[in-house]
Amino acid sequence: MSERLNLFEQIAANKRRSVLLLVLLLSLLGALGGALSGAYAQDFVPGLLIALLIGGGAALFAWFAGSSALLAFSGAEPIEKKDHPQLFNVVEELSIAAGLAKPPAVYVIHDPSPNAFATGRDPEHAAVAITTGLLEKLDRDELQGVMAHELSHVRNYDIRFATIVGVLVGSIALISDLAVRSPRFGFGRSSRGGGSGSGGRGSGNAQVVFLVVALVLAILAPISAMAIQMAISRQREFLADASAAELTRHPEALARALAKLATDPASLRASNRATNALYIVHPKLQLRRGQRGKLFATHPPIEERIRRLKEMGYVDASREA
Repeated sequence: MSERLNLFEQIAANKRRSVLLLVLLLSLLGALGGALSGAYAQDFVPGLLIALLIGGGAALFAWFAGSSALLAFSGAEPIEKKDHPQLFNVVEELSIAAGLAKPPAVYVIHDPSPNAFATGRDPEHAAVAITTGLLEKLDRDELQGVMAHELSHVRNYDIRFATIVGVLVGSIALISDLAVRSPRFGFGRSSRGGGSGSGGRGSGNAQVVFLVVALVLAILAPISAMAIQMAISRQREFLADASAAELTRHPEALARALAKLATDPASLRASNRATNALYIVHPKLQLRRGQRGKLFATHPPIEERIRRLKEMGYVDASREA
């Protein structure tokens, strides 16, 4: 018997990895704030707290306004059931299977490139957006696979997770940029409290250490944060694929859909750097394939995603009784 991936083990493993990466991101934000505070005031605690407050405040803003902004940036328009009955039927069926209290709002992006994404702060305030190209180029089973992937993002709270991670990465970049540009960065205070005494020299030496650490973090933290964000994005895509297979009991349909999306010649015109990671495949044709092993790839290689789905095989629900 050929080996098959254990679906629930894969879901659990992806969740553990994502939580670990989020902890690393929070630690990086706190370390950057603490080092900057030490460089200025020889006390890392105030900066650590301020940095975490900045990240928390930005996350609260994105919590309430982020979804609407993303949909607007993407050119998504709300539709009703009479506009696309089959799409709504698929979304409603999968919402019941996923145990959602209500189906997400449905939006359409008028673009020939087949793609889709989910957004919102929680399952009760979620939305899915799909392109007209996806509606035209996939059969019902493949459409169901793609929608199951997006609803898995909703059910697994990936939409909230992605928002929080994106805001933390932005906060790290903002603090780093302010630090590097500041004309007062760590200087002018090393002799405070008596530069000629041993206490003054000790304080000055400690401040120099904080200054060096802060400079290194200000340069490397944004790069590291982006790498962590992309790693989280790749893990959540694997998790959504596995959860979609659980919902539909037909992973082959999603595998076929991914193969079509990967080779479609159209690039999504409305995409940008803020939204690229949200889509089921990268919106730009030249970046959909061949990303294996790249640190800043937003998505795992489609070949790997298809291989994992095929290893899951088709699960006949009638045989589970």
